[in-house]
Amino acid sequence: MSGLNLFLFLLCIGLSGAGAWWIGRFGHRFGLLDKPNDRSSHNNTTAKGGGIGILAGFIAAAILLKVPAFFGVPAVILSLISFAGDRYPLSTTIRLLFQFAASFIFLFGFYNGHPLLSAGYLIIIPISLFIVGTTNFYNFMDGINGIAGLTGIVGFGLLAVFAHGREIDSGLEVLSIALSLGCAAFLPFNFPKAKVFMGDVGSILLGFAFATIVFMLADSFLEFLCLSLFMFPFYADEITTELIRLKDGEKLWTPHRRHLYQILANEYSIAHWKVSMGYGLAQLIVGVSILYFLKQGLLAVLLIFFLYFVVFSVISLALRKRLTPKTDI
Repeated sequence: MSGLNLFLFLLCIGLSGAGAWWIGRFGHRFGLLDKPNDRSSHNNTTAKGGGIGILAGFIAAAILLKVPAFFGVPAVILSLISFAGDRYPLSTTIRLLFQFAASFIFLFGFYNGHPLLSAGYLIIIPISLFIVGTTNFYNFMDGINGIAGLTGIVGFGLLAVFAHGREIDSGLEVLSIALSLGCAAFLPFNFPKAKVFMGDVGSILLGFAFATIVFMLADSFLEFLCLSLFMFPFYADEITTELIRLKDGEKLWTPHRRHLYQILANEYSIAHWKVSMGYGLAQLIVGVSILYFLKQGLLAVLLIFFLYFVVFSVISLALRKRLTPKTDI
């Protein structure tokens, strides 16, 4: 490990921890408060926006590692806009416009320079949907103590392991480690009990960074699929929940608390830290196994993905079925 990398890692840890502490201590002075409502999984008013320290660490890493401007700048702007959203109401339309703009800027920066874009301009659309979807999935799943931080530790850690094993662009490996350490430094302020919430500034940044790093590391559809699965529990929970809501005739853009992790924490009254640890452990198991099956080829990966998704869906449906219609909300 070079001295510069060690300095960067320590800097990210310090900035992330300091940002979480500062918002937890003074966030109320700036109106950065999350007040409980009927969709909340917490009972106390808590400062939010603690992910500002993770953003500061990302900026430091982007500068020191000289990441391309078409990656670093959209990520930072998107996170800052989300920080404003932690304080002031921002419409879904505005959020999506900025998110799609950020994804297009990123992808056009890579055009003609990435294997996944060799199919032409049209491939940009589904990849942009993946980036924006992942960005929002990370945000939607950040609803109980520790879940976003633990997911970041495991997800970016797995990306770093993949990059190291394939000897791919050491800058992306270092950046992934830096983000993983930033999540680890934030975690003590949010887990097992929350002194501060990450807020959109952190969750949106982490979702966007995860999706874009997946894209940058993947040289084929197989690798793209495998790296995406490093965040499997978030995707599985979000997709199964939205399918259930669609079946029940709900408007998908309306707020809710029907994710499985929310049901476990609210309806089943399981401690947040237990649910978050369970999701983190599942993520680690899936990620490690995917790294192994990657060597076996696309068919093996698709089969193991199908198996994991079926298992998650069966468990989710079984747990929901045990609830009465009045409690499964």
